[in-house]
Amino acid sequence: MHAKTTGKLLALAIVGFCSPAAADGVVATIKPLHSLVSFVTAGVAEPYLLIEGAASPHGYAMRPSDAEALENARVIFRVDEDFEATLSGPIRTLGRKARVVSLLRTPGMVMRSLRLNAAFEHHDHDHDGHAEADEDHAKHAEADEHGHDRHAEADEDHAKHAEADEHGHDRHAKADEDHGHDEHREHAEHDLHIWLDPANARAMAGLIVETMSAVDPANASIYARNGRELASRLDALIKEIGETVAPVRGKPFIVFHDAYQYFEERFGLTAAGAIAVAPERLPGAQRIAEIRARLRETSAVCVFREPQFSSSLVDVVVEGTNTRTGVLDPLGATIEDGPELYFSLLRAMAASFRKCVG
Repeated sequence: MHAKTTGKLLALAIVGFCSPAAADGVVATIKPLHSLVSFVTAGVAEPYLLIEGAASPHGYAMRPSDAEALENARVIFRVDEDFEATLSGPIRTLGRKARVVSLLRTPGMVMRSLRLNAAFEHHDHDHDGHAEADEDHAKHAEADEHGHDRHAEADEDHAKHAEADEHGHDRHAKADEDHGHDEHREHAEHDLHIWLDPANARAMAGLIVETMSAVDPANASIYARNGRELASRLDALIKEIGETVAPVRGKPFIVFHDAYQYFEERFGLTAAGAIAVAPERLPGAQRIAEIRARLRETSAVCVFREPQFSSSLVDVVVEGTNTRTGVLDPLGATIEDGPELYFSLLRAMAASFRKCVG
């Protein structure tokens, strides 16, 4: 009896030691991506999150544990080198042995162009705007379908490089670097907050499954099963959020910075402007005056702030008005990391729109 028990415990110890080893070294940059990766790898491994809590990718400071995670990484998931710009150098040097996956290049991704004018004058703020948004969405999708043929070919070339050079990653890194330079001009004109459209999250889930299955084929069936469950839940989330925000469609609001158009376009919401042109460049007096004028012109009912930045600018914008203020958090600063974060993040965003705009 004792011998059987000892043998069983030894077997369990061996399984426990070996099973996650193949999927060790999975790293994700921001919380929403980490959540999607965590969902896919559930039951096999827990990915390492680089940018924690309320930290912003625009002002990230690396810790020793982050450097160690990058050095030991086999796979690194990020949005794009332009989005996590402060991480581009460390990923290129410390993560040189890893397969770097920029999810912006996911086949089937719906891409949105940057709205360079923070007042968004080109938007139609009447109730017919939702139909125009749907038409624009279709045009973007059609353009992306053709554009992502190139991405698919690049990914195929990337896979060939990785297969031919499994133990020597110099050529792999060079291919990624060349690809990145080719893509830079195209992606520089796009809004990079791609995860705020759950249809994009569903596409990214497919690429995450594909990547993890290639890196860790022994657990491919688990990744595939988790991926199917994730896709199903994202479909349900799209329907749920559509119902949540339906009462506030067509009502104008102003955001802290222009990070939400993927969510807006997916669910038919109407942004009237943004306080900051970019989160790393705080607005001056002229910009504040323009946004206060925009507030009056559009009769925006709510101005949103973000937990990653001071609320003082929002207070200045709404001073002397009856405009309500709310909070939108594109990264899930106060939400616990893990597979459920993505769903909590988007539900909280929908609830904020309904409460403040409604």
